[in-house]
Amino acid sequence: MNTRTDDLPGDPMTAPAPPGASPTRAPHQDVTTGHKDAGRVGAGLFDPRQVLKSLPDAFRKLDPRVMVKSPVMFVVLVGSVLTTGFSLADPGDWFGWAISAWLWLTVVFANLAEAVAEGRGKAQADTLRKAKTDTVARRLGAEGRYEERVPGTDLRIGDLVVCEAGDIIPGDGDVVEGVASVDESAITGESAPVIRESGGDRSAVTGGTKVLSDRIVIKITTKPGETFIDRMIALVEGAARQKTPNEIALNILLASLTIVFLLAVATLQPFAAHAGADLSMVVLVALLVCLIPTTIGALLSAIGIAGMDRLVQRNVLAMSGRAVEAAGDVSTLLLDKTGTITLGNRQAAEFVPVAGTTEAEVADAAQLSSLADETPEGRSIVVLAKEEYGLRERHQGELTGADWVAFTAQTRMSGVDTDGRRIRKGATGSVLAWVLEQGGTAQPDADAAARRISEAGGTPLLVAVEDAEGARVLGVIHLKDVVKDGMRERFAELRRMGIRTVMITGDNPLTAKAIADEAGVDDFLAEATPEDKMALIKREQAGGKLVAMTGDGTNDAPALAQADVGVAMNTGTSAAKEAGNMVDLDSNPTKLIEIVEIGKQLLITRGALTTFSIANDVAKYFAIIPALFAAVYPGLDTLNIMRLSSPDSAILSAVVFNAVVIIALVPLALKGVRYRPVSADKLLRRNLGIYGLGGLIAPFIGIKVIDMIISTIPGIG
Repeated sequence: MNTRTDDLPGDPMTAPAPPGASPTRAPHQDVTTGHKDAGRVGAGLFDPRQVLKSLPDAFRKLDPRVMVKSPVMFVVLVGSVLTTGFSLADPGDWFGWAISAWLWLTVVFANLAEAVAEGRGKAQADTLRKAKTDTVARRLGAEGRYEERVPGTDLRIGDLVVCEAGDIIPGDGDVVEGVASVDESAITGESAPVIRESGGDRSAVTGGTKVLSDRIVIKITTKPGETFIDRMIALVEGAARQKTPNEIALNILLASLTIVFLLAVATLQPFAAHAGADLSMVVLVALLVCLIPTTIGALLSAIGIAGMDRLVQRNVLAMSGRAVEAAGDVSTLLLDKTGTITLGNRQAAEFVPVAGTTEAEVADAAQLSSLADETPEGRSIVVLAKEEYGLRERHQGELTGADWVAFTAQTRMSGVDTDGRRIRKGATGSVLAWVLEQGGTAQPDADAAARRISEAGGTPLLVAVEDAEGARVLGVIHLKDVVKDGMRERFAELRRMGIRTVMITGDNPLTAKAIADEAGVDDFLAEATPEDKMALIKREQAGGKLVAMTGDGTNDAPALAQADVGVAMNTGTSAAKEAGNMVDLDSNPTKLIEIVEIGKQLLITRGALTTFSIANDVAKYFAIIPALFAAVYPGLDTLNIMRLSSPDSAILSAVVFNAVVIIALVPLALKGVRYRPVSADKLLRRNLGIYGLGGLIAPFIGIKVIDMIISTIPGIG
């Protein structure tokens, strides 16, 4: 959210927007293909080809050095080795072999969940690697006096390179000279070219993209091997994923539960020996594996990878899992007004005459004075005069001998001198100063109209003329910020999520308040400077809140770095992209709302499956404990409420269910639990009702069905 010209207090006019800006894509467009819905989670959940490709990785992950990172599944791996060893010692024991086989499958299924999640990222990374080519750079020598051709890998930070039409940009950098049209489809998937130019917030270029027109000089800002594409490849394939604080905390909890159950199972052997029961090591291992929270232990990593993958599908690159997780806990959202809440270009809505003039006179003068104004606002004035007042659209070439005054950010006015008249249109302060310079006087009704427009959330422009009657104001043009459709509803959803929204704008407080009221945001910060943004973020964080914001300019970099979730626009400067912990490849500021929803979905999915995992252990107690001790303590048979056919069948059914439920829940872990914007207490009740109660009931049904199948096998039932 850089401080734009059109957001400056009292400055209603803008420099022309760069043409060819990349259009915003529809949601779910794949980052590497550019095709809508390509690579969506729902389209490829457990695609057989993806599963087959991921199987080798699942077996490679059986390496104990890899498995030890997941304490729960490491215990299952050790148990698998132990039961296999005891089965080898007694080859005729079918029960030991069956338990061993299903324990190995439990480990493989857990690894497969992670491998499938990583596999989709690797497919995207392969496509990105194709876009990464070895290029020859035209590096400028001392003071730009000569060029030398060097491999792109030899470029260093600070080098200046020249790129012309047809050249591949050799490295990440900022345009320091010139303007060019660039094809960034290799990065964003968007076929429409974008404009990159020096001196603004659209100066960043990415290595591997192609210059389509003109000539630019680029200052390299990254080392070889650390370019944006290199970072994207590492992130989307999961190589750079680090566990988040919540994920680490949950791992510690699961490890603690595993130790508790390990101690509990270890004490059963002497207890059983005293009671006269015979508990083999295979049975004890099966009991331990069924009691520890294997379901969430198996799916935890896949949930984290899938959360980042969902962002990638929406063309958002998260630099860390911590950022995705933080997005789910965000309580304050800072949103730029222009381009996020409003359409970005203010439109002329009406002409307000002062005493002694008519609307038609104001419209005629406004249209003439706007012919030299190429800003969107200027063009909208010409169109309004044509459509509402029947004035045909005129052009500068039609008025011979006219002197045109083009709009500039310094004068904040445009106009024309023709036929003995001097007409000016622009910001109220600039035009009024011009009138006074020509010997005219201020007009109270013009000031009243301008104030009324400002209080309504609009931006007033004055139209003035100097002719034989002297210098005077003819009227006021009402420029209106158009709030995007559906914004009020989206902010209401965020409010239900417990998120406070703050609109950031450079407009004066009156205008800012009117737009904030229309859009439905909770608060606003008017006449904002970069320092104001930083101060606001720090105040919110001091109150224990997590803050998210978007930005694209160098002056946004400090605030992006300070925010807990800083989303930099891909069209922005290198400084902004380095400071943020996410990059939106579509450069769509409203994407921040989706990012928060994805973060919350990640946290909800993790919580829901943890609840399910712990709840479904209850049924296993009723399956295994009676099977172990019913022969010694017949009274325990009353706990066999599922009426399982035999002790061996009961234990084996619990182990089989324990493995099968992992593979059954992988699609949910990858897709994520559906998020609805409701209060925390309602969300807790919903999760307990669906995943707590469901986790309690499902194993009773599943274990009973598996037992019925096993009991039909000769020699087992």
